[in-house]
Amino acid sequence: MSQEQPSEEELRAALEDQMRRIHVQDVLAQTVVTLINLAARRLGLGGSPEETGERDGEQARLGIEGARALMPLLPEEAQKQLREPLSQLQMAYAQQAQAGEAPQEPGAAQQETGDSRQETGGDPAPSGDAGGDAERAKARSKIWTPPGS
Repeated sequence: MSQEQPSEEELRAALEDQMRRIHVQDVLAQTVVTLINLAARRLGLGGSPEETGERDGEQARLGIEGARALMPLLPEEAQKQLREPLSQLQMAYAQQAQAGEAPQEPGAAQQETGDSRQETGGDPAPSGDAGGDAERAKARSKIWTPPGS
């Protein structure tokens, strides 16, 4: 029972039909979901190491930042559904960064500090503090965390 492969013309027609029906918001929502899932895997949250692949804190950070950047473009209903998973992912990243498990971006003096969308999870550590507090402050400046966490 072999099925014939669709012709190139049939494939193009199917693609055209799909392109007529799809909305940009659908693609944006799917992109945010993909970024959240990929970032979670890069943090090692997807199960066993064989399933998640190599941990990569920088890739996780990029995924989180990409998802955060796209969230305001989504319809309100999609934002409501994705806000909690993104928040949980941010918290997991912050915890791993605080524990020294997620690599920090080189030169994390942070260009984003002036970005009005960027919020920090607390005051930066005083410059005279030992490495632990400085590393935590550095990690907090990388990702938004809810106040009081």
